[in-house]
Amino acid sequence: MYRSVNGYKKSISQKKAGIILSYIGQIVHILTGLIYTPVMLHLLGQSEYGLYQLVYSVVSYLSLLSLGFSASYMRFYSKEQAENNDNGVARLNGMFLIVFGIMSLACIICGFIMLYNIHYIFGMGLTEQEYKKAKVLLFLMVVNMALTFPNSVFNCIITSQERFVFQKSLILIQYLANPILTFPLLILGYGSIVMVSITTILTFIVLLTNIYYCFSRLKARFIFRGLQFKILKEMMVFTFFIFINQVIDQINWNVDKILLGRMAGTISVAIYSVGAQINTLYVQMSTSVSQVYIPQVNRIVAETDDNEELSRIFIKVGRIQFIIMTLLMTGFIFFGKSFIKLWAGDGYELAYFVTLLLIIPVTIPLIQNIGIEIQRAKDMHKARSIVYLFIAIGNLILSYILVKIIGIIGSAIGTAISLLVGNGVFMNWYYYKKLGINIPMFWRSLSSFIPSILICSIFGVLNISFINYTSFWTMVLGAAMYTIIYCLSFYYTGMNPEEKRAIQNILQRIKIG
Repeated sequence: MYRSVNGYKKSISQKKAGIILSYIGQIVHILTGLIYTPVMLHLLGQSEYGLYQLVYSVVSYLSLLSLGFSASYMRFYSKEQAENNDNGVARLNGMFLIVFGIMSLACIICGFIMLYNIHYIFGMGLTEQEYKKAKVLLFLMVVNMALTFPNSVFNCIITSQERFVFQKSLILIQYLANPILTFPLLILGYGSIVMVSITTILTFIVLLTNIYYCFSRLKARFIFRGLQFKILKEMMVFTFFIFINQVIDQINWNVDKILLGRMAGTISVAIYSVGAQINTLYVQMSTSVSQVYIPQVNRIVAETDDNEELSRIFIKVGRIQFIIMTLLMTGFIFFGKSFIKLWAGDGYELAYFVTLLLIIPVTIPLIQNIGIEIQRAKDMHKARSIVYLFIAIGNLILSYILVKIIGIIGSAIGTAISLLVGNGVFMNWYYYKKLGINIPMFWRSLSSFIPSILICSIFGVLNISFINYTSFWTMVLGAAMYTIIYCLSFYYTGMNPEEKRAIQNILQRIKIG
């Protein structure tokens, strides 16, 4: 089934606008985070900030209740669309809403169980006063998490219709609203409890907005009768391995804070969390391009399963993400130590090394994350999940041992090793041998950026060797100069003609505007 020319043009337009809005949203998210976090650290203090991060790490495990179902929606939606089955899509929507409603209820039940066992979860690392505050934080975060489950259904519907402008605009508004509403309350002396309350209210508003948009603009239909439980069974088999992958992500990104909370206290969690938060922002920047290609990848697999076309998308998206992620990574290498001192203040020096140990190895999967969607579209994500599970268990054991020996840095080293083994070695072999993605061509394509990286590295080393950044504005000026050198060197020595034309088109539109 092929779409009309107008439909195709509209899809391309939505993709371009979605990518731009997504990056604007991520930039706003980063900037607000850069302003927001120092205020939180100052007004909350290391202990309460560490407590907030510790409770968040525990509650985030409830996201596993989704069992990976949201990631399966596009695959089954594409199948129904390929058969032009509108009633099948409506039944799929109904089934997902029922399933995620049950998950939301299960989340609340699990939350109450966690509240009852809170002393067992956090061990001896908290004071009695911290336990009291942790209970309130945990309750509010559980309510917030419960609201995200039904919201996933409506987000999936919006993504399937490729309405990226609305979707990314709503996310952008949420990013802006959170700090704007929270800042005054923090300054007035309200703590982490009010901060989490604002987040929960915004999550509820976003849910209502998505519901309204799906019914009023997309005319989404939900059929709850005649549900095909055969499809549900197929979904459960498909999503089980996505669920395993979510378990792995939770282990890799949250277990370090829990181990530190139990073994070293909330101050260690606060220091680690500064580096982990920078890593989170770094990871989020990588999804802006790949997310808008999810419908196209599923459509190609459902209609032709053309590995050459999938390899072309893999390389195209990977190159774009490499340009962006390498700018952020190398920029942090050169300016990160000064940035953390000026941003977080004294006592957070170790956060620089934590960040490096997290962002350098994670760069490999970030530039290849469109491959995850290709695996899911082909229903070939099982092997990855199983191998990653064993690597994550190794990460847990190694981090536990290293935390005892060298503390905060040890936990980050365990995670770094697991990322390098799983993503750097195994996944590239799997993409090439099992999925048919042309990985040698992918890495040859990236080799064209080597001269650009060398030019930037020389400038970066000279910059930090002769300039001592003791104020925020001088550091911003230095980072801006580095960014200009980076962009010019990549444009003239690294980018291919297609990428240069894309940049020229964007600049031309800005000039016309």
